Amino acid sequence: MAAPQIFSIDQQKKELRDLMAEKRRNAPAHAEADLLERIFKTVQTYDAPSVAAVWPLPGEIDLRPLCSRLAGDRRRVALPETTPKGTPLVFREWSEETPMLAGRFGTSHPDGPILIPDLVLVPFLAFDRKGFRLGYGGGYYDRTLAQLNVPAIGFGFAFQEMKSIPVGPYDIPLSVVVTEKETIQTGPYNLEG
Repeated sequence: MAAPQIFSIDQQKKELRDLMAEKRRNAPAHAEADLLERIFKTVQTYDAPSVAAVWPLPGEIDLRPLCSRLAGDRRRVALPETTPKGTPLVFREWSEETPMLAGRFGTSHPDGPILIPDLVLVPFLAFDRKGFRLGYGGGYYDRTLAQLNVPAIGFGFAFQEMKSIPVGPYDIPLSVVVTEKETIQTGPYNLEG
């Protein structure tokens, strides 16, 4: 009996992914600058010497200016290398001088050493106030967060908020969600780290 319910959740997530990806493409330009500022201020509340961010794909929120700012704030920045499906992400250290390599699914990652982050910035297509997120469907961040057990800050725009996200058995909630308008405490890690 569990299989039809899981299929139903998967179908709900797929439909929601399509809708939210389209909405994100139409986000106002100023919202991204406001979001990056709020993420930076939120990261500053954590005692996290190393922070995992994301190198953007076309149409995604561009954290590259934030990566530079975090490095200037004396934090080590890590970016994910997309591993084979079914495995957690591997994070590699980034600096402005580090060459980027082509990865799986059109991603890029630094040609740097593996770095285990103290804090992870997590993208999403949608979120709810319980800290659940709708990702891209590979389960990479859920597996990674389960393995790392560190604070996770989800980031996106306020219009990506949903009343409720369909939740599967392996979905890991975020500690905090940051939008261009607010910072929402959702999980076990305090904003002070």
